[in-house]
Amino acid sequence: MTVSLKPVPRPGILDIAPYVPGKEPAAGALRVHKLSSNETPLGPSPQAIEAFRMAAHKLELYPDGQAQILRAAIAEVHGLNPANILCGNGSGELLGLIAQVYLAPGDEAIVTEHGFLLYRIQIVAAGGTPVSVAEMDHCVDVDAILAAVTDRTKIIFLANPGNPTGTYVPHAEIKRLQAALPPHVILVLDAAYGEYVRRNDYEAGIELVSANENVVMTRTFSKVHGLAALRIGWTYAPADIIAALNRVRGPFNINSPAIAAGAAAMRDRAHVSHAVAHNQAWLDTVTEALRRLGLAVTPSVANFVLIHFPDVEGRRAADADAFLTARGFILRAVSSYGFPNALRMTIGSEEANTGVLAALTEFMETR
Repeated sequence: MTVSLKPVPRPGILDIAPYVPGKEPAAGALRVHKLSSNETPLGPSPQAIEAFRMAAHKLELYPDGQAQILRAAIAEVHGLNPANILCGNGSGELLGLIAQVYLAPGDEAIVTEHGFLLYRIQIVAAGGTPVSVAEMDHCVDVDAILAAVTDRTKIIFLANPGNPTGTYVPHAEIKRLQAALPPHVILVLDAAYGEYVRRNDYEAGIELVSANENVVMTRTFSKVHGLAALRIGWTYAPADIIAALNRVRGPFNINSPAIAAGAAAMRDRAHVSHAVAHNQAWLDTVTEALRRLGLAVTPSVANFVLIHFPDVEGRRAADADAFLTARGFILRAVSSYGFPNALRMTIGSEEANTGVLAALTEFMETR
């Protein structure tokens, strides 16, 4: 047996490609508009800011390990039993806990072709094997997922809406997927962008969780609530799954200012409505304007658009990215998601949106 001269991670860990967040710098630009991380341009609720400030007076005390006021606010707004809610350090922690608790070496977890990269990271970190299934026209294919289920499948991670595509799966299709799964396979519905969806045939997952023992819904405060800096996520899940996750999560996994701000943000429905209305108006405007420029845009129901560039020298996504960055507009390159010739643009402020459209008009006309 070979003895290593230094600590060595277990097999598979160093094969994980680290998650890379949206870039921020734009050297030389007088003003920077960061549209690479799907943050809300409206910022957090003033009530959340005030709650955060008040929490600063008790920083010597440990936070409530059960996040009771946060769970109560979520339950109140969504009409849920707080006992079926677990809060975490962003939804990423909760996704990791699900993988850690329910995957063992040799187990498989299904992800989709263009799905959120964090799923693969958490699966491999837990010792499982990610199984990627193809999408159809940038949309999740329920039949492809079902065809990939084997006796080793333990979890299906499904973002709805998807990131970076912005497409969604209608509720009837999600129900069909769940109904065809073996009862021991967990269907994880990641509804990080669920608040933005305005479609009659969409449901974030509450109904399915309430009616089944193998469905989990995760949500975040980082998007529409504008609390990305505080890292707050929550999951609604059956009692047995909540009990299992509680056994391995950190005892104080959410800090007190985050708990207070999150509860206030959840109850400020007017602020949420304002953010959703701003997004919907600009989502339509930006999409139409980009298409008039001759750029293909994947239809989105979230707070971002996936822009596809011509495969022509000087007009590719990398060229557009450099052109926009030099002018202070930071979009997200998505090659790692299977889109080497596309950029993802967050719907930002009026100034940011109009600035990107003007810059892309110049880019397309002069190349």
